[in-house]
Amino acid sequence: MTGIYTSETGRQAIAERYRAHLDAWPVPHEEIRVPTAAGETFVVASGPVDAPPLVLLHGSGANASAWRGDVGDWSTRYRVYAVDLPGEPGFSAPRRLALNSDETASWLSETVDGLGLTTFALVGMSLGGWTALDFVLRRPGRVDALTLLCPGGLGGQRFGWLIKGMALRLIGRQTVRDSARTVLGIDDADVLDEVESTFRHFSPRTGRLPIFPDADLSTVDIPVLVIVGGRDVLFDSARTAERARACFARGDVRVLPEVGHAVLGQTAEIERFLSAHTG
Repeated sequence: MTGIYTSETGRQAIAERYRAHLDAWPVPHEEIRVPTAAGETFVVASGPVDAPPLVLLHGSGANASAWRGDVGDWSTRYRVYAVDLPGEPGFSAPRRLALNSDETASWLSETVDGLGLTTFALVGMSLGGWTALDFVLRRPGRVDALTLLCPGGLGGQRFGWLIKGMALRLIGRQTVRDSARTVLGIDDADVLDEVESTFRHFSPRTGRLPIFPDADLSTVDIPVLVIVGGRDVLFDSARTAERARACFARGDVRVLPEVGHAVLGQTAEIERFLSAHTG
């Protein structure tokens, strides 16, 4: 058992569910384990080996299976690398890296170096979006085009939903599934089943994600697509959009008014963006 799981039995349950998703991966794939100073990193690679590389970073409380609805389309044109973030419920090392340091950028740099990538397109969701942007800022010249879905680090983080949810759960009026529905802003049964199953056994990160200063964001000189949900209860999406428009010289910002934190169904939109800005 490790500190990120509530029990060894819980860790095994999450691993078994993840393995089932990998066994049902929608396209032929390769499972790669990359050694880094932070521990082993697990990567699911799909698509032609000689195609332009596309690296995917999932959000908190998830793993590479978060992309299984997208990878079928993207892997027709790209060599897609879905990376398990360390310290999350995947097959990478259970170590959580310090976000106020170079640790995450160093880890990702070692990972893509281990995959033999020089430059690549990068897509990040939520915590993965924060990690992607941090990497772009700390390792300029490595990323050709950046897509951020409901990213942390731009708009403020909100905790009102958490306090309310904890109070309702204490008096028996809200479940883990109810909390997931509130945070994600969806009623998709399959997604809610996945989140409920994971968070029954997994202890997520706590605390605020560091906010990137305007001066740093203004140094980003690559194409950036930012997509946020107008009803996001986790991050201030209006502020995220405002700062992205003001700071990214080559930014394209989309606000989906009726969407919550779960920004889903954007496969074709991201493909159009990538095809315009990658080889």
